[in-house]
Amino acid sequence: MRRPFIAGNWKMHKTVAEAVDLAVALKAALADVSTMDLAVCPTATALEAVSHVLARTNIGVGAQNMYWEDSGAYTGEISPLMAKELAAYVIIGHSERRQYFGETDTTVNLKLKAALRHNLTPIVCIGESLAQNEAGETVAFVGAQIRGAFAGIAQDDAQKVVLAYEPIWAIGTGRTAMPEDADRTIREAIRNVLCDLYDQATAETIRVQYGGSVKPSNMADFIVMPEIDGALVGGASLKVEDFAGIVKNAAAALKV
Repeated sequence: MRRPFIAGNWKMHKTVAEAVDLAVALKAALADVSTMDLAVCPTATALEAVSHVLARTNIGVGAQNMYWEDSGAYTGEISPLMAKELAAYVIIGHSERRQYFGETDTTVNLKLKAALRHNLTPIVCIGESLAQNEAGETVAFVGAQIRGAFAGIAQDDAQKVVLAYEPIWAIGTGRTAMPEDADRTIREAIRNVLCDLYDQATAETIRVQYGGSVKPSNMADFIVMPEIDGALVGGASLKVEDFAGIVKNAAAALKV
C-alpha cells in the first residue's frame, strides 16, 4: 500500500523570518500526524533556517529546484550536494520552471538522475495545458513527459520517485480537475506508461500526488481516489490553517 504524501510548495514567498514562523506553527499544528509523509519546500534562502526548525520532526524539507551538476561555473544555481545538506526532497520540472525558465523533458531527466544519485527524493511534476486538455491530448502529452523524465532510469531507482500530476490550467487559478478525471489521467497517462517502461509492480509502487488549487474543502475528494496518493500544495501551503486542514481532512477521509 502506498503511503500518503502531502507536500507544500511555498514558491517565491516568505522571507527567512516569515518562513521560520510558518515552520514553527506547522510543527505544532501537525505534530500528531503519523500516518502520512509530510514536507514543505521553502525558498532556497530559507532552506537552512526551516531545516533547523523541522529537524527531528514529522515534517520533511524539500528544495524547489536544483541543477544537475555537482559544482561548476553555474551562477545562481544550487547543486544536489548543496541541496542534500538541507533537504530530503527536491521538486523537479514544475510547470512554472518549464514555462518561465525553459526547462524541458531533457533537463528534467538530468535533474532526476542527479537527485537519485545523491539520495534526494525527487518530486517530478507533469501536467498538460488547458489547450491540450480541451484537444484531448492529455494522455499523450503527459505520457511523453513520463517517458522523457524516466529515460535511462533503472527500475530500482524509478521506485524512489514521487510524481506530482498538476494540470497547468489548475495551478493557482482556483480551478481544479474533477477528482475522477485526475484519477483516470494518472492511471492512463502515468501508471500505464510506467508499466510499459518497467512492470506493473513498479507502476503500482510509485506515489502520485495531485496538484492544482488544492484546499481543505476539496482534499478529501482527491485523496480517496485509488490512484491519488496525496498532494503537492501551492498557495494553500502558505497558511497554517489551510495546510493543516488539508492534511487533517486527508487523514480523516482515509480513516488513518
